[in-house]
Amino acid sequence: MAPADDAVLYRMARAESLSIVHLDSFSAVYHRDSGITHLITAPAPEILATLGEAGMTRAALLERLARDYALGDADTDVLRERLDELVATGLVSRA
Repeated sequence: MAPADDAVLYRMARAESLSIVHLDSFSAVYHRDSGITHLITAPAPEILATLGEAGMTRAALLERLARDYALGDADTDVLRERLDELVATGLVSRA
């Protein structure tokens, strides 16, 4: 049985598998496991930095992002979409 949506933990890929270079409004993320370099923009770098390898639920992540980055329009559905995109790239995993 799948865990309830609010119980899913999201984790950044292992730090040693990522090489991140910040380039103005973009970040280049080389994912060693796939051999692909991704160009990402806000809020993806902030999501990765906040998640870390320990991981957190979507609700906890939204709360932390809203606090640390002063989000005026924090939206759980938008965050779910961004997380789904990051999961599809392999930069984030679900547990």
